[in-house]
Parts: sequence; C-alpha cells; structure tokens
Amino acid sequence: MPYLSSDDTVKELRKTLSNPSVQSDPLRYRNAVLRVIRALSQGVDVSGLFSEMVKACATVDVVQKKLVYVFLCCYAALHPELSLLVVNTLRKDCQDSNPMVRSLALRNMSNLRLPGLLEYVEQPVVAGLRDKAACVRRVAVLGCAKIHNLQPNRDVDAAVVNELYSLLRDLDPVVMVNCLRALEEILKEEGGVAINKPIAHHLLNRLKECDVWGQCEVLSVLRRYQPQSEEELFDILSLLDASLVSSHPPVMAATLRLFLSLCSGLPAVSVAALERVRGPLLAACGSTSRELRFAALCHLQLLLRSLPGLLRAHYKRFFCGYTDPAYIKQRKMEVLVELVNDENVLILLDELKGYCTDVNTITAQAAISAIGRIGRSYSDKCLEILTGLLSLKQEHITSAVLQTMRDLGSVCPQYNDTVCLALKGCKEVLSDSQGRQSLLWLLGVYGEKVSSAPYTLEVFIDGVRSETSPGVKMELLTTTMRLFLNRPAETQDMLGRLLHYCIEEETDMSIRDQALLYYRLLHCGIDETRTVLQVRRSDPLLGVLIGQPVEPISHWAWRFNTLETLEESAAETESTNRRSSEHVTFHPRSNPDLSDTLNFHKFEVVPSGLDSASRCPHPSADAPGSSLATPLSLSLSPPVSPEEFERLWLQQHSLHSEQGAENREQEDELNLQEWVQSPAVPDCSPQSLQAAMQLVNIQTLAFTPPHTLPWRVYLYTHTHHTQTENSPHSTLILGELLYSGEANQREELKKSDCGSGMNVEGGEEDVDHKQRRDSAKRERGEQVVKVTLKQRPGDIKALKDFLTILTTVLQTMSSERT
Repeated sequence: MPYLSSDDTVKELRKTLSNPSVQSDPLRYRNAVLRVIRALSQGVDVSGLFSEMVKACATVDVVQKKLVYVFLCCYAALHPELSLLVVNTLRKDCQDSNPMVRSLALRNMSNLRLPGLLEYVEQPVVAGLRDKAACVRRVAVLGCAKIHNLQPNRDVDAAVVNELYSLLRDLDPVVMVNCLRALEEILKEEGGVAINKPIAHHLLNRLKECDVWGQCEVLSVLRRYQPQSEEELFDILSLLDASLVSSHPPVMAATLRLFLSLCSGLPAVSVAALERVRGPLLAACGSTSRELRFAALCHLQLLLRSLPGLLRAHYKRFFCGYTDPAYIKQRKMEVLVELVNDENVLILLDELKGYCTDVNTITAQAAISAIGRIGRSYSDKCLEILTGLLSLKQEHITSAVLQTMRDLGSVCPQYNDTVCLALKGCKEVLSDSQGRQSLLWLLGVYGEKVSSAPYTLEVFIDGVRSETSPGVKMELLTTTMRLFLNRPAETQDMLGRLLHYCIEEETDMSIRDQALLYYRLLHCGIDETRTVLQVRRSDPLLGVLIGQPVEPISHWAWRFNTLETLEESAAETESTNRRSSEHVTFHPRSNPDLSDTLNFHKFEVVPSGLDSASRCPHPSADAPGSSLATPLSLSLSPPVSPEEFERLWLQQHSLHSEQGAENREQEDELNLQEWVQSPAVPDCSPQSLQAAMQLVNIQTLAFTPPHTLPWRVYLYTHTHHTQTENSPHSTLILGELLYSGEANQREELKKSDCGSGMNVEGGEEDVDHKQRRDSAKRERGEQVVKVTLKQRPGDIKALKDFLTILTTVLQTMSSERT
C-alpha cells in the first residue's frame, strides 16, 4: 500500500470495509480488519471506523472476531453509545455452542470497562460461573473481579462471593487459582480471601496440579493460615517439602517464604529449610536469564545474614564470567567477600586481583574495594596486591587503591609502613577528587614517615586556585596543619600561603570558616593545636571486627521473595555496611541517635522471640527483698562505631580522673570492675569470641590477636530494663576484657584487695564478699580476665544483670575449650 497520511489511511480503510464485494469474501474481509489493527498498532487514530468494525463483529470467523474485539476494547470508552450495539452482539455470542466463542465474548464484554453497561454484563458473567466448559468459567471468575473494580464502592454481592468460594473446589486448577485472585480483589477491604483448615488442606493437595504462577499464588495465600497444632504444622511442611526444592525458582522462593512464616517459632526447622534451598538457589545463580541471576544473588545475601557458612564450599560458583554484566559482577564479588576463610583466601584474592584490571572501571574499583574489605582480616596479602596495582599507573585503579588504603590504615595501623611506601608517585596519575582526598588524608596521617610529603603538598597548594572540589580543599587544609605539627620547618611557608588564600580569597564559606578555625587555633599555641588535630590513635595491636551480627531469620524473612530485597540490595551497592562475622566493614557515618551525653530517648524494641538468649532474670543475691525478678533485654541498636566507642570510652575515663564521686553521681554514670574466671578465653580466635557474644546481642568491636599480652577485647551493648518508674528505660554499656598474664594479674588482684571496695562507682557492693572471692581465685592460681564496664545513664540492676550474662558466656567458652 502506498504511503498515506492518517486521514487518507482512515478513508481508504473505511472504503474497503464498506465495500460489498469485500464483505462477501470472508478472506478479504478478514484481511481488511487486519489492516485496521495494523494501523492501530502503528499509532494511527482509527477510532472513526468504530461503526464499520461493529458490523464486522457479526461473523462466524473466530479469528476475525478476536481482531474486532481488540479494536472495540481500545475505543469503547470514546464511543459509549455505539458500544451498546457491541453488547448485543457479545451477549448473543455468549450463547454460542462453541465454548471458545463463549469465552472470547465473555472476556471482551468484561474488558469494555463501561459502568453504564454493567447491567448488561452481570447476567452473562454470573451465568458463565456455571458453564460446563472450564475455559468459560476461567473468564467468568476474572470477570467478577473486573465488574467489582468498575464500582468499588458498591456493596459486595454475597451470592457471587459464595459462588466463588464454591468454585475453589473446581476440577480445573486454573479456575481454582482465578477464584483466589478474584476473591482477593473483591474482599480487599475485608483482608482478602479467608483461609480455614478445609480450604488450606484442599489447596495444598491441589498444589501440584497448578502451573508455576498458580502455585506461587496459592503459596502466597496460604501464609495467612496458622496451623492449629504442631502435628498439623508438620503435615503441612511435609506436603510442601517437594516444592521447596522445585526446579522453578519462583515456586521455590514462594515455598521457602511460607516455610519461614510457618516455622517462625522453630528456628531449627527454618535453618534446615534454608539448607535445603541451597541447591535450587545456586542453580538459579547460573541461569541464562540475567534478571534471574541478579535476583538469586540478592536473596542469597539475605540467607548469608543468618547462615554465614552456608555456601563456603561453593565459593567457585560465584566467580565472575566474561559475559556477566557489571551489576552481576559486583553482586558476586560482595558474596565472595562474605565467603572468605583461611582455606580459600589466597584463591579468592587471586581471582579478585584479576577483576581489578577489568575494562569496566566500576567493576575494577568494586574488586579493589572487595580486596580492601578482606584486608581487614588478611592484611599482608591484600596490601601486597594493592601496592602492586599502583605500579599500573591507571587513574581509576590508583584512586580506588588509595581509598582502600585509607580505610585499611584507619583500622589496621600495624601496616602503616607498607602504606607509606606506596604513596610515592601517586600524585601524577590522580585527577578525580575522591582519589586526591584519600592521598591527602594519608599524607596528613603518615606524612612524618613520607620524605616527599611536603613536596607533594606544595604541588597541591600551588594549584589550589584552580581546584574545583571543596572536599579536596578542606582535606588539604587539615593535611597541611597536621604535617606542620610534625615537620614545621618544611611546611611553615606553605601553610601561611594556604591560610592566606582560604581566608582572603576563597568564596566557599565552609572552607573559609575552617581556615579561620585553624588560624585561631594556632594563636592558642602549638600544644592546643596538637590536642585538637593529633588525637590519640588506636593500639597498633588491635584489629577490628565491625558490622551487624548474625541476624535471626525472622528479621528478614518477611522481605524474602519481594521487590524490597532487590531495592535494598541496589541501595547497598555503593555502601556495603554489612559483612560476615569474619570479614565485616564499618560504614563511616555518624550516628544521629547517639548523643554525647549517652541519653537515649529512642531505641529499637527487641522482639520477644529474638532475645530469649539475652534475657536474664535478676539474681536474687543482687536484689534482696525483691520477690519478682525483672527481665533484662540486650540490643545492638543503635550501632556504635569504633570512633564513637573510643571517644566515649576516653571521655568517661577523663571524667573519672577529673571529677569526684559526688560529680559522678550527678552525671548518672556507673563503672564496674570485676575478675572473671575464664582460663581458655584469651586463646580463642576473635571470630569464635564474636560469634559467642552475638548469640546474646553483645557486639565486639576491637581485639588483640590470641596469645598476645596484654590481651584485650572491647565490646558494647544496649540494655532495656524496667524495674521502677525511676529506672532508665535504655542504657549503653561499654566494656573491656583484659588479660595481662599471670604475674601481672596477681599484682592487680592484690591492688584490688587493698582498695576501698567500691568497685561499682555510684553503687555499693559487699566488700568482704568480693575480697574473699578474688583472694580465693588468686590463691588457687586460676587464670582470670579483668572486666571493666562503663554505663550511662546509670542502672546498677541492669549493669549487674549484664555482668551475669557476660560471665556466663565467658565461662561457657572456657568449659568448651577445656
């Protein structure tokens, strides 16, 4: 057909449809109708042919009927009066002897979506519910939901609802599933379809007859049903067992979510279910569909929150393929970081090293970041790889390596010398702001050990006028100030020029204010400047274990098999602030809920089903005269970063040295020192200790390696304890475990015996009882650990209860190792 405009096309089609010779030839008539549908699909407005298409509906050709019905459903809203003529034809077709014609007419009648035609549509739809043909009943059931959507405020027809409930036992599985969908829509305001025991068991028994999406619909509805007995529960789980390992990922995911919902009070069964789905999930990770692979990886990360060792033996399944898109490669690398252990660390690092030179810069930087996260526990090999990457002189690689070294240097200070050697020659290949900020931060912290640090800073200062990044300028100010305190002769002139520019010429007020702060700080004297800029650093022997603990399954079970899992995973791509118990990282973000005074007015309520291990009845010895013990709940929310922990620990330490007991009472602060018998705890691995503490919601932050003296562990938790109206509702407890060796501990025990007996500041303790206990331990020569606790606001009852829990954990670990 020659090219025509829209108007010419409509005129030519109208002429063809009105031609009697065309109407008398079924094949030519069908082709003419097909040309109208083709023009419709190309965006041509053919609504002017509505009358001609209504006439074309009166035919025995099923194919032509389908084409005409597509047209009528598109333009019925524009011609509601003419649509009444269509309804007459459709009602007539609903009486046809051919079930395909009846179902086609009924479907398109309900698809017209015209409220004025409801009175003509309702009767055929209700009659279709009792039709002998299953295909007609399928369409009629969905037609009931469509009619309800046209007038949602109308009262629900009880007769239709009862008819739909009866059709749940229809022999056709598609009719059964469509009834569930229709009832969900019609009874939405009442909470959806009601599932009782007979319906639930009927759906479970018919589950295998449904197709994939039908099974998913049934499994989703069954989550509302609660078994009435444990025997019934296990009968249901037995029926679902085959679906749990289904080869269809949607069925497997829906079944697992139902499993976790039914077994919320049976954690052992939930863990067994997660182990059963390991195979199907791994198979989904190797699917040819990229979308399915990404969804499977996101759901696997959910499982690893509760079972970190679930996939340790299958780490090779997460090696990146050449054809994998960047977003899947990043997700696989995140999973690989969580699967690292002593046995596979070299293999995984070698694999990640290969990804660092990927042609995709985002993938390469993600691989370098993954190596850095592993480096928090395996620093030697990781630093060797990172320093080797610097020799490539690639801008995006150098930038990512410097950012990673900055993070490693802040948590692994024992490897500062290696970091310092790697800084030479990095300035020439850096152009992005993040890389320059990282380089400046490293020069500010370790500049006294880098011989070329002043010369590198001079290049930055000379080009400060052309610098466009405010972050680089602010970092340059801080770095120059820090280097001036260590190497004043080499940096004095540079610092003066930089301060003059920032104060007199800089237009950014934040940079100008920071320069003025440093200028006035220098007027206060070098000692004051050192106090502000050269804060105390962590013990070089301390490593870091940071991150969320192993989560109970119930924390994320409600998000499984939902889009929220994918959205959450996408949000965490740039800021991966959760890692496994062996390799975890901290997202350096200030905690708005943590104030300097440690007064918490908001806290996360720990669900009763999750803190059974961390609830401890108050000992009667600590509360004489109390007939009713109140429970203590421990929680890790809000989290405390290592920087905040160190600041608060030192802040409280300075308060003790500067204030007397009277002022401490006004600050509402408690401190406690105790000696706990735990012979084998100092020899435990940091991962084992952290896992044991997390069982009772105690988070370990920093540690010294085993067999190192003095051996230290720092930890924290939040207590939720309600004893009286005046008792704090929530408190923060900071703790230190210290073992300094047998000789040193005897000296400390002697000092504690000679002390005043007020080891609990702000609250008295039985002095004679404590001295007799510590002396007995010393005489027996037992290995004991010194426990120091600091609590704010003070609650002596909660503090002693926490000490009881902590002592139980330490002694349990000692008994297991001995």
